[in-house]
Amino acid sequence: MSRKILVTSALPYANGSLHLGHLLETIQTDIWVRFQKLRGNDCTYVCADDAHGTAIMLTAEKNGITAEQQIANVQAEHEADFRDFLIGFDHYHSTHSDECREFSEQIYKRLRDNAGAIATRNITQLFDPEKQLFLADRYIKGTCPRCKTPDQYGDNCEACGATYSPNELIDPKSAISGATPIKKESTHYFFTLPKFHDFLDGWLNSGSLQDQVANKLREWLEAGLQDWDISRDAPYFGFEIPDAPGKYFYVWLDAPIGYMASSKAWCAKTGSNFDEFWKKDSTAELYHFIGKDIVNFHGLFWPAMLHASGFRTPTALCVHGFLTVNGKKMSKSRGTFIKARTYLEHFAPEYMRYYFATKLASSVDDIDLNLEDFVQRVNSDLVGKLVNIASRSAKFVAKQNNVLSVKIDNPALWDNAVAASEEIASYFEARDFGKATRRIMEIADSTNEYFDSREPWKLAKDPATEAEAAAVASQCINLFRLLMTWLKPVLPLLAKNAEEFLQSELDWPSANKPLLNHAINVYQPLMTRIEMKQVDTMLDASKDSTAPAEQPAAKKADKKDEKKVNTETSPAEIEYDDFAKVDLRVAKIVNAEHVEGADKLLRLTLSLGDAERQVFAGIKSAYQPEQLIGKLTVMVANLKPRKMKFGMSEGMVLAAGPGGKDIFLLEPHEGAQPGMQVK
Repeated sequence: MSRKILVTSALPYANGSLHLGHLLETIQTDIWVRFQKLRGNDCTYVCADDAHGTAIMLTAEKNGITAEQQIANVQAEHEADFRDFLIGFDHYHSTHSDECREFSEQIYKRLRDNAGAIATRNITQLFDPEKQLFLADRYIKGTCPRCKTPDQYGDNCEACGATYSPNELIDPKSAISGATPIKKESTHYFFTLPKFHDFLDGWLNSGSLQDQVANKLREWLEAGLQDWDISRDAPYFGFEIPDAPGKYFYVWLDAPIGYMASSKAWCAKTGSNFDEFWKKDSTAELYHFIGKDIVNFHGLFWPAMLHASGFRTPTALCVHGFLTVNGKKMSKSRGTFIKARTYLEHFAPEYMRYYFATKLASSVDDIDLNLEDFVQRVNSDLVGKLVNIASRSAKFVAKQNNVLSVKIDNPALWDNAVAASEEIASYFEARDFGKATRRIMEIADSTNEYFDSREPWKLAKDPATEAEAAAVASQCINLFRLLMTWLKPVLPLLAKNAEEFLQSELDWPSANKPLLNHAINVYQPLMTRIEMKQVDTMLDASKDSTAPAEQPAAKKADKKDEKKVNTETSPAEIEYDDFAKVDLRVAKIVNAEHVEGADKLLRLTLSLGDAERQVFAGIKSAYQPEQLIGKLTVMVANLKPRKMKFGMSEGMVLAAGPGGKDIFLLEPHEGAQPGMQVK
């Protein structure tokens, strides 16, 4: 039975360009939505620009245009970037819309009149006497009251990490005008969140949240919920609060309401029923894909508002971690703060869609874009394995007038591949895209191994076995079709081109049946390799010459120094704080295999419960791969990934012994579970 599903991504703020961090989320969402549609479910994907707030008002003023023109310009840029990254929204909207105003006012009035959940009280804030506006924390700078470092923001010190109120800053200044702010009292409106403690306690235990997220949000409940300030004073770009002249809804009140607004606009466009998705007793599924930095708004404030105003709550929040580049935060000075458009000027969108898919799991762990690994995975997986199947097979089918064989040459190989279909589907459903892509590439490997073992180039030389060569190639093309069907949510453009080549739609259920005696088109190149120099060019284009220069790394020891260090008889003492940085985790070896061209290495796939890592371990002299699969071991889980000749190693397993055959992996007690921390 088809499921009815509504899906949203967090709304990008209409005050600047999209970067790859934004695209991580929308690509994750888009893959999941495309998968649901491919499986025959009624799945709708809506989103919008988050278009209100002081920042937008000030940017528009700086640019000499109206706030409305500012958000229209940015939204046009956002939509172009999303479109070129193949994000398939069913509708894209704005929070500055009639629908969003309607629902914001409706929810506010229900909270005020029916739930008794709106309160008012006077608060004192810093006020810019020149700009005549109250200053949010980020618009106040001064000297830290703790460490006395100057030029710190109004809520925390970047030098010592202290948090404080803006009123505590020494010599505060407005970051907007430079004026010295004054203290001024104003009446504010609050959502009385503590009234919904019991409801939220049940919500956090409902299974709608990942365990990591639910545990974090419980800290708020245990610390004691506070009333939430939902108003801002004029001048402010947003919706005025009903019956409260000069008071505006805080941007975070109407931002999630933008999901409802976009849904309403889509329903009006398509004739769909809004209540089917948002009514209290709705049986449809509702999923919000968000980053972990905004879980308090989506995991506490939003469900409490929905519940108190008579609307349904989300089926689940799908929370992901932050994006790092080469193991560090994105940096303008290093060129790793990469805008969506800058990437698109250098690479096709599907390269990054695939790379993100290989890294994404259902966990909230941060995701690293290692740019050397990015090049290697694209060239190895997509070009060297996937597309290679079609390109090398097509020439043998061409000799049969581009008609596929009437039979499957190796039924066992075909049946084994087909049998993986539901396993792969379960990974996509659970958002474990990394597991899905690894399983798909395993089948691509077995397909290429089959092709090589049958040597069709030799069979084709003899007229007596030429048809046999075509049968081998035909089976490989059918396996390519199966692989491309599974990857269609990840690589929609490549899938479209593959459909033209195959003269067959890539449909999940029918992909299990091979194309026999079926005409295909002449093969056209589907994808090309990429080079590291393209990455370097992109990084140069992303560098901001005005960004502060980073401290140079310490000079590396030369080979003579390294040799001297490595021959020390005993390691130097370290402090406890140094040891505490090492994150040791129980890991399950879910796969082990030889590494072609390596004398000492085995490639291990290690499961940490909610994520998998690839590790190259120098234990080949002591273990056969089949001995290791299913065993538990201990790994260093926070070791910086290392690029090796054979691929990226994402950790280290612990072993003891002098070497040779005497290498012993550390094996924890069988009661330990993957992901447990070793303390």
